Amino acid sequence: MACNINRQIRSFFGIALILNLLLLPASETYSQSKRPRSVGKKTPVVVPVKPPVQEPKPATVSKPIIPDSPKPQPEQKKVEPKEEEALLRIESKLVAVPVSVTDSIGEPIKGLKPEDFKLFEEGSPQQLVALGDPGQTPVELALVFDVSGSVYERFKFQQDAAARFLKQVLKPKDSASIFSIGMTWYLTQARTTSFEQATKGLMSIVPTKEGTAFFDTVAASAKYLGKMAEPGTRHVIIVISDGEDNKSDSYRLPGALQELQRSDCLFYSINPSGPSIRLNRVSMRGQDGMDSLAKQTGGAAFLPDKFEDLDLVFKQIATELQAQYLLGYYSTDDRTDGGFRKIAVNVPARPELRVR
Repeated sequence: MACNINRQIRSFFGIALILNLLLLPASETYSQSKRPRSVGKKTPVVVPVKPPVQEPKPATVSKPIIPDSPKPQPEQKKVEPKEEEALLRIESKLVAVPVSVTDSIGEPIKGLKPEDFKLFEEGSPQQLVALGDPGQTPVELALVFDVSGSVYERFKFQQDAAARFLKQVLKPKDSASIFSIGMTWYLTQARTTSFEQATKGLMSIVPTKEGTAFFDTVAASAKYLGKMAEPGTRHVIIVISDGEDNKSDSYRLPGALQELQRSDCLFYSINPSGPSIRLNRVSMRGQDGMDSLAKQTGGAAFLPDKFEDLDLVFKQIATELQAQYLLGYYSTDDRTDGGFRKIAVNVPARPELRVR
């Protein structure tokens, strides 16, 4: 019976073993069958760990590089200048007119006002403005001496008379330049406001027996005043000569007159030759030329009866300059063609006065 029990136990364990093997997974079965056996010691199971599977990244497609288009700039508004910063451009067309007014015997007339005068340009009336009180507007003076042979004998007297004239007429704001007429023109004394310097330059002139470049010298002195004179002054040229020209290269009477007018010069002449010039056609032509220059510029041409009257003539010119009016107007004719225009000035309320 014990044998049967033993046989039954073995059968039971055999059946249990078979069932256990059938129930195990195949992998575990296989692994168990491969495990090395050791006595009294368990061998750890080493399971190989596979690295994590990384999903492949999508391929990066490089985009073509497109240059940046310029960013639109904000529209800039035009900034208008402020009223106080605006530039003001004025083109002045003021015409200055020196005016001498005398009575029937040649005495200067003072005390007239701008409204007493009437001025016409090419027959058209113009609105007048006063630029200075009579005799108060500064004078830019050019004294021109003939040193040629025709006036050689009387030259020293002319120098002395001119020096007395400078002392009488020059004021602190006035200026003087000294020229001499010979084979060509000479600037003996440059523009100066010093009476002493002007007189020194005057007395340094040495007479010669050369020819006479009369018109060249008149034109040169006019251009010099036009360039050197201060604005708002009266330009006056006083020539002591017989007007006979035999050496000028650049100018004759018309050209010299244009230079005088272009520089706004009053032309005065003193002929020391006396009435004897009427015996000589050349001398008369010289005097006629100086008469024309004086008349066309508002000055005067003097022909003293005696040489000793030279002081009286200088005194008359000085008195006239001290009583001279300086008028101005803005022409109503806006042409800029460089041409000359005729003007006329009168005092309607006193028609007996002479106006130059």
